[in-house]
Amino acid sequence: MDTQFIAKYIPLYVEAAKLTLRLGLLGILFSMIVGLACSLIQYYRIPVLRRVVAVYIELSRNTPLLVQLFFLYFGLPKLNIRLSSEACALIGLGFLGGSYMAESFRSGLESIDKIQEESGLSVGLTHIQVMRYVILPQALSVSIPGICANMIFLIKETSVFSVVALPDLMYVAKDLIGLYYKTDEALLILVIAYLVLLLPISIAASLLERRLRYAGFGN
Repeated sequence: MDTQFIAKYIPLYVEAAKLTLRLGLLGILFSMIVGLACSLIQYYRIPVLRRVVAVYIELSRNTPLLVQLFFLYFGLPKLNIRLSSEACALIGLGFLGGSYMAESFRSGLESIDKIQEESGLSVGLTHIQVMRYVILPQALSVSIPGICANMIFLIKETSVFSVVALPDLMYVAKDLIGLYYKTDEALLILVIAYLVLLLPISIAASLLERRLRYAGFGN
């Protein structure tokens, strides 16, 4: 194991990790917005839009992110639509993650008894107020395990961003292996980098889930 090589190129991994984390978090935020919107459409059974959401979820979950990125980065220019590498990465991650988040949110919403909505309406709350103050807080607490699992999944999916010329962690590792044939060292730093990114999220998710359970939500 060449420790000098590891020490020399750790800064490259640090910069790549910053890019990976930034794009991953933005993609997660985008996917949560898309997922919540889709789950509300399904929950309220909005005509036409409900079918559109169902098609979107099936299409997104049954195609790999790699294929989606190829379409965005190499396919859209054929239609005179050109997106930057970062835009393709964010749209692809949001498109994929939105379908998974939608299912997590939907499971939480459907776990809430309809009588709670009826009770809220009976005391004078509007449909929006019932959703905001009664249903959504409880649904989110139920959905937390699925949402956190999706967050970890999406950050791991950033490993394919290198195909659209983004210098993420995987890109740096493959580049160093190709240049110096230091496979063991490059992959060791790669594994450690992903652990540093993902382990705190996993621990924080477990603590949050436990805290919500103790507070009486999600039971």
